[in-house]
Amino acid sequence: MIKLIGIFLSLLLAFGWVTPVMAQTQPPNFTPEQLQQGDELANKAFAATNEGDFATAEIYWTQIIEQFPTNAGAWSNRGNSRVSQNKLQAALTDYEKAIELAPNVTDPYLNRGAALEGLGKWVDAIADYNHVLELDPNDAMAYNNRGNAKAGLGKWGDAIADYQKATKIAPNFAFARANYALALYETSQKDKAIREMRNIVRKYPKFADMRAALTAAYWVDGKKGEAESNWVAAYGLDTRYKDINWVKNIRRWPPSMVAALDKFLKLQ
Repeated sequence: MIKLIGIFLSLLLAFGWVTPVMAQTQPPNFTPEQLQQGDELANKAFAATNEGDFATAEIYWTQIIEQFPTNAGAWSNRGNSRVSQNKLQAALTDYEKAIELAPNVTDPYLNRGAALEGLGKWVDAIADYNHVLELDPNDAMAYNNRGNAKAGLGKWGDAIADYQKATKIAPNFAFARANYALALYETSQKDKAIREMRNIVRKYPKFADMRAALTAAYWVDGKKGEAESNWVAAYGLDTRYKDINWVKNIRRWPPSMVAALDKFLKLQ
């Protein structure tokens, strides 16, 4: 049968990570040959996604949709491939079709919320995440994403509460912990934020986001050696952190963290 896998989005959008989270079966009126062909196309789509070739992935998902038009997961995944190409409006159309076909499945709402965030439609995104939490009150991703959308509105206290809820549900959800640390820094809880960043790096030493965050925080504090050491690690893991526009508009760090990293980068 066709594998219907939803890609976790919002902060993960930017990094192109893929996580299996949704499975669904096709109606029984398809032949084994048709199902096998669909499965092969899905595998090719996921392989293209893993290689960062989102345009090719979109082509494969379109072929699957042509053969299996009632497959909600295929619509949702094509939306994901379109989001990764910044085709946000086209992605919204796909997510809306997925929601029409599978109104009680959380993934299309999560994905649509992330696309709405990309368009700066924070309130609409929050509405989607709220609906996910109505369907599944223990969805850590929905809390994390809702925190991101609230941060987009400048509601940092509310965002912190959502990040804390996400990490309580999923203690190993590294990005929720990272977002929590960044939000602490934005709300002038800098010592607490740095402690959290250090704890995250201790557990995940190859986490580029927190290495870059420590670079910025240490630089502002005058700890140049620690800043430069973390920068070597961060840049070696992910060169995008040298692009302040990417950090600000795609990764969407809080303003104070963006300013701190910008100070470091301008002196490099």
